[in-house]
Amino acid sequence: MERKEGKRFFTASDEEILSGRTTDIYFVRTMEILKAKGLSEKTALAELTVAKLPREWPWAVLTGVEEALRLMEGKDIDIWGLPEGTIFPSRTQSGVKLPVLNIEGPYEEYCIFETPMLGFLCHSTGVATMAARCRKAAGDHPMIAFGIRRTHPAISPMLDRSSYVGGCDAVSSLIGAETIGKPPEGTMPHALVIMMGDSIAAFKAFAEVIDPSVPRVVLVDTYSDEKTEAIAACKAVKDLAGVRLDTPGSRRGSFTELIREVRWELDLRGYEQVKIFVSGGLDEKTLPSLAQAGADGFGVGTSISNAPTVDFALDIVEIEDAPVAKRGKFGGRKHLFRCPDCFNFEVSARSNEVPCCGLCGELMEPAYTKLMERGHRLAPERSAREIRADVLRQLEKMEMP
Repeated sequence: MERKEGKRFFTASDEEILSGRTTDIYFVRTMEILKAKGLSEKTALAELTVAKLPREWPWAVLTGVEEALRLMEGKDIDIWGLPEGTIFPSRTQSGVKLPVLNIEGPYEEYCIFETPMLGFLCHSTGVATMAARCRKAAGDHPMIAFGIRRTHPAISPMLDRSSYVGGCDAVSSLIGAETIGKPPEGTMPHALVIMMGDSIAAFKAFAEVIDPSVPRVVLVDTYSDEKTEAIAACKAVKDLAGVRLDTPGSRRGSFTELIREVRWELDLRGYEQVKIFVSGGLDEKTLPSLAQAGADGFGVGTSISNAPTVDFALDIVEIEDAPVAKRGKFGGRKHLFRCPDCFNFEVSARSNEVPCCGLCGELMEPAYTKLMERGHRLAPERSAREIRADVLRQLEKMEMP
């Protein structure tokens, strides 16, 4: 029977997620069997790993930890793990899969919540990682997340928060901006120009009506040549901050040459202060050449919001303190260490066996933080701005293949 009562959209409520309604049926059946056999209360230690990152990424930005902790609050479990915003590889230098989280407690406490917890972590980590890759590619140029129109609106806050944490400077959606505690940013759509019937009329109306605190950046490719409209916008709008090029791929030819042409013509007429912002089909591969051509900022959408998910798996590695593991996994509790200098990771079977970094020789430090004890949070929530600052600090040492 289709689920219709009291629901307008095909989304799960907070209550439905917290009650386990978004889990896979085989976890429900597993609990039914374990309870019938008197095994559901056994203490199990599970670890979260990823065998391989998408698209040969050498690293990823861990996000979704905050939502996972909110999901697990009040349950009789302990959680150790990497803090939200940690940049990590899929494997240590010695080739062991890197466990980013450990969960321990009676298995019945977290069995049915594996599915939503993985969903929180897999999706947002992919988004944050692609944002971070675009951040590296864009250098110091401003970058706004434009991707919410390409995904389900119910997850706009997560998408914009993950995009911002990964390195975007701002987001376009109202609710996403509220989530990260910053004003939303954007320019104008083609629809405004079309509804006004004329580009110049739209430019002037934008400058007349919109609050003066909003930078005057107008879209210059709706009807005419981008160069022509850019020059006209400079003449029509006092204190014009910038023009945006969102030219469809079918009309672009060379986007870099288009940017160079517009920049030349604006500078020639004394409009050196007017910046050029570009959007439309941008990703980490296209951003460097556009910046080199003269683009001053970017709106990046689909490549971030539709980033590939990071395929985390949660596997039991101990039961009642005895090591266990399915094929392809290393059994037993693992202690994670990180080099404070180069951010390299390594694992050890014993907490007192602190390894040295195989890259720089530095003595490594324990990487885990105890995030939760018996269902009570130990690590306070950090703001998106604080997490983003930590991500940017780590990105300075990350390379892009």
